[in-house]
Amino acid sequence: MRIFLLFVVLIGSLLFSACNKDGIFTVDPSAKLSFSTDSILFDTLFTSIGSTTRRLKVFNPNKKAVHISQIKLGGGNTSSYQININGHPINQVNGIDLSGNDSLYVFVKVTINPTNANLPFVVADSILFQTNGNLQQVQLEAYGQNAVFVNEKMITQNTIWDKTLPYIIMNPIVVNENVKLTIKEGARVYFHKGAKLDVAGSLQVEGLKNDTVTFTSDRLERIYQDEPGQWNGIHFLNTSINNQLNFTLIKNALIGIQVDQLSTNNNPKLLLTNCIIKNMEVTALAMFSTNVTAFNNLIYNCGQFLIYGIGGGNYNFKQNTLAAININFARQTPAVYFADFSTQNNSTSTALLQIDLINNIIWGSLDEELAIDKKGALAIGLNLTNNLIKTNTSSFSGNGNIINENPLFLNSRNEDYMLSANSPCINKGADLTSDPYFNSYLIKDLKDNTRSFPSELGCYESN
Repeated sequence: MRIFLLFVVLIGSLLFSACNKDGIFTVDPSAKLSFSTDSILFDTLFTSIGSTTRRLKVFNPNKKAVHISQIKLGGGNTSSYQININGHPINQVNGIDLSGNDSLYVFVKVTINPTNANLPFVVADSILFQTNGNLQQVQLEAYGQNAVFVNEKMITQNTIWDKTLPYIIMNPIVVNENVKLTIKEGARVYFHKGAKLDVAGSLQVEGLKNDTVTFTSDRLERIYQDEPGQWNGIHFLNTSINNQLNFTLIKNALIGIQVDQLSTNNNPKLLLTNCIIKNMEVTALAMFSTNVTAFNNLIYNCGQFLIYGIGGGNYNFKQNTLAAININFARQTPAVYFADFSTQNNSTSTALLQIDLINNIIWGSLDEELAIDKKGALAIGLNLTNNLIKTNTSSFSGNGNIINENPLFLNSRNEDYMLSANSPCINKGADLTSDPYFNSYLIKDLKDNTRSFPSELGCYESN
C-alpha cells in the first residue's frame, strides 16, 4: 500500500508539472536572449569558395526556461549564409526550448556567388530569433571578391595576367616549354591547397615598388595570413629559361621557389630582385645544379633553410637580408646551405660550385647559419666579401666580413628588418658600382632608396 501511495504521488507531481508549464517557462516579453556578439564579420572571401565556420553562442540569462519559437536567416533560402543548429544544417528551425541560465551554439558559414564587380563587395544578412513576442537579430557581414579561376592544367600560349581581378590557381598548372607567362604589376595570384605553378617555359613577374605582385594561398581569413604550407610553391623545371621576379611577395607555401638545372643560355635561370619570401614550411629558395642571381631580397621565417643550393651551380647573391629568426619553427638547419654534391638513388654526384656572396646579412638563432659542403675534386669558387654572418667557421672571417655581431634589426618580432642607427651593418658594404647589374637593380634598395657606397649590408639602405 505504501509503495502504491508513493507511485500515485509521483504521477500526480509529474502531471501537475506538465500542466504548470508557465511555472517552468517564462512568457514575460522582457525575458530576452543574449548573444556572444551582436555581429559576425567574415574576412574577404573569393566567390565560390566557402568560409571557415564561425560560432555564435546564444544565452538564456533568465532563471526560467524560454521557448524560442523560431531561429532563421533573414534571407531565407536565397541567403549566401548557412547556419547549423544542434548538428543540423538548416536555414530555419522552429520551437527550441532553452533552459534557464543555459546556452546553445549556432554555427555560421558563407559562400558568395560571383558578380560583375571588380572591387570587393559587401554581402549582408542576419540571424533572427523570435522569443516571447520579441524579435532579436545578429548581423552577418562578409566581403566578397570576384576572381579569375584557373582550372586548366597547362598554359600553352604566351599569356598576360594583370591586376583587374585576382587569379585563383585551383590545381597544379604548367607553363609549357617555349611559352611565357607575364604577370603585371599589382597582380594577385592565389593558390588553393595542393596547387603549384610549374614553369617549363618562362615566367616574368613585373612588380613595382608601390604595386607589388603577390603569390600566396587562397585563404584570406586572419587565422591563415601567416600559416606556412598552404600551397606547394613555384617550380622552374629543366627546360625553363629567362625567368625574373621583381618586387614580388611570396608566402605561406611548402617551398617558395625551386629551381632545377643550369640555364640553356647565358642568362641566369632565375633573376630574383626586390622580393620578400617568408613563412615557408620547408625552404624559401631551393636550387639544384642551377644558376640564380638574387639582389635586394628579404627572406625569413622558414622551417628549415632559407637558401638551399646543392649539386654545384652558380649563385650570385648581393645585398640580401637572410634572417632565420624563427618564431614558428624549431629549426635545426643553417639559414644558408651550399654543396657541390647531390645524392640520388644511393649515389653521389659532384659539380663545379661558384658562390658570390657580397654585402649580405646572414643571421639567425643558431650558432652556424652559413654552411658550405664539399665532396668533389674541383675547388669551390667562393667570393665571400663584406657580409655579416652568424657562424663558427673561422675561415669565413676576413675580406670585410663581420662575424657574430648582432645586426640590430629594428624589430624582427614585428617583421621589421630595417637596421637600427647603431647597427654594425651601416656603411660596411663593398662598392658595387662596377657590377653589370648595378644600374638596373643594385643602385637602389628594396624600398627604392638610392644606394650610396659604402652601402649598408642587406636589402635596406638607411640614408
